[in-house]
Amino acid sequence: MLKELGITNFAIIDRLNLAFHDGLNVISGETGAGKSILIGAIGLLLGDRASSDLIRSDEDSAIVEAAFDIGPYKLLQARLNAMGFRPGRELVVKRVVSRSGKNRVYIDGNLATVTMLGEISEALVNICSQHEHQVLLDPESHIDILDEFGNLGGQRRAFLSLYEGYQELKARRDDLAAKNRNRAEREDFLRFQVNEIEKAALKPGEDLSLQEEKKILSNAVKLAELARESYEILYGKEESVLGQMSRVTGHIREIRRIDPNVEISDEEMKSLAIQLEDAARSLRDYLNKIPSDPSRLEEIDDRLEVLGRLKKKHGGSIESVLKTGQSLKGELDGISNVAGEMESLQQELMLKKASLQELGGALSAERRRVASSLEKAVEGEIHDLMMEKARFQVSFKEPQLDDEKTPLLHSRGIDQLEFYLSTNVGEQLKPLNRIASGGELSRIVLAMKKVLARAGSVGTVIFDEVDSGIGGATAEIVGRKLRDIARNHQVICITHLPQIASFGQTHYRVVKRVNDGRTRTDVKNLAEDERLEEITRMLGGVEVTDKTRAAAKEMLKAAKRRD
Repeated sequence: MLKELGITNFAIIDRLNLAFHDGLNVISGETGAGKSILIGAIGLLLGDRASSDLIRSDEDSAIVEAAFDIGPYKLLQARLNAMGFRPGRELVVKRVVSRSGKNRVYIDGNLATVTMLGEISEALVNICSQHEHQVLLDPESHIDILDEFGNLGGQRRAFLSLYEGYQELKARRDDLAAKNRNRAEREDFLRFQVNEIEKAALKPGEDLSLQEEKKILSNAVKLAELARESYEILYGKEESVLGQMSRVTGHIREIRRIDPNVEISDEEMKSLAIQLEDAARSLRDYLNKIPSDPSRLEEIDDRLEVLGRLKKKHGGSIESVLKTGQSLKGELDGISNVAGEMESLQQELMLKKASLQELGGALSAERRRVASSLEKAVEGEIHDLMMEKARFQVSFKEPQLDDEKTPLLHSRGIDQLEFYLSTNVGEQLKPLNRIASGGELSRIVLAMKKVLARAGSVGTVIFDEVDSGIGGATAEIVGRKLRDIARNHQVICITHLPQIASFGQTHYRVVKRVNDGRTRTDVKNLAEDERLEEITRMLGGVEVTDKTRAAAKEMLKAAKRRD
């Protein structure tokens, strides 16, 4: 139940705090005073789209917040708990709309999302407005209305869960069928690719080592010449470096005899000679090992050509070629199993479809049973609303058949249905969206709400424009119906008609004023004497007379007598 509503800088409302009560809450006021702005604010709390156009001029943000009593609604509490919220008996919802675009949603004081609001809104408030008329005119919604009336949600959910699994299986089967159509060609292609990679017997890093070996073989002559000449310079020639070392050593000894300060010892010269001898031996050994094998060079070129071709086809490196080979092999194994998997899937689909047909048939039988009760209930309500001769029917269409001559399945079962109406004696029943006038449609919407309210779990029902196209005695009956709904639900009704307003248990008046060059909307909870004046105004318009006031007083008394 909606307990409190707070609005700040929203449209022409600068600041408003409003407390609602049990039973029937009536909101009245002059046209354009801002009554529907209240509905728009509540709609924001239910997940409607936010726009900076909603923010009051010269303000940076608008805030709408509300407190709900959710104590009796265990399913809603469970849903909130599943979302991570832990409210007590009271739930506070807040929406902040900013010109900067940094909009915020809060549930129970915690940041939330608009999607979360949408998930809990259907258990908080149901707004019956012009949109509700459009829903009723849409044949696609009629099966949902019937199921809501019959409390068939559990069967619907069970069917939907199985149906979604069935659709997933079908998608998998269709995917396999597409693969199977090209299976032979794809299998040949994959087998060729896998065989090519496996035949190559690749080793990680093989291309790099082959390139190094090729570089050496390609430069064998040059390497031999450089090694031989270096060896000769160091050791092989008569005037080699090592041959000159003894002469250099002798010269240094002679220098030391003359100048003892020279710091070059015989040991140092000997060490240098040993290092040069080691270098010469290494060059000699290297010279003997330099490969010269034209056939090996040709073999390396052939191998590098194979590796290069595979790398170009499969990712640019030996590692990527090996990885691709594993992937292709996996796909090849999968294709080989397609036929067996197709057969297994087809068997599973047949079993699931049989279960769906069984569930769909049971759901259809329940719908036909419930439809009879809905027809009687709606006819009873619209007869009370001055449509005494009207007939209402839930018309089930012949089920469409699939290729196997069984009823075509859809996410809501096997049924297709539509609401039909006849408003006058002798007229045939016709689709609701082709026959109902504006006033008739408003009464049918109210009748539906009255009927559905018996089974519904929503805490608050809001009626906006329920008085469209009606007046007089019909308006009085509508007021009684709203009061009846208010026995089980909190009802908030915006109305222009005194006959409806007189049934309110709490009455609010919306007033638009201009102060300091700014327009603002205020809402006041009317006391009994103020309420009499408001009903009088609604009855008499501009000129209020004692006779009009007396009529208003009698109207209020009559409404109380009918409690």
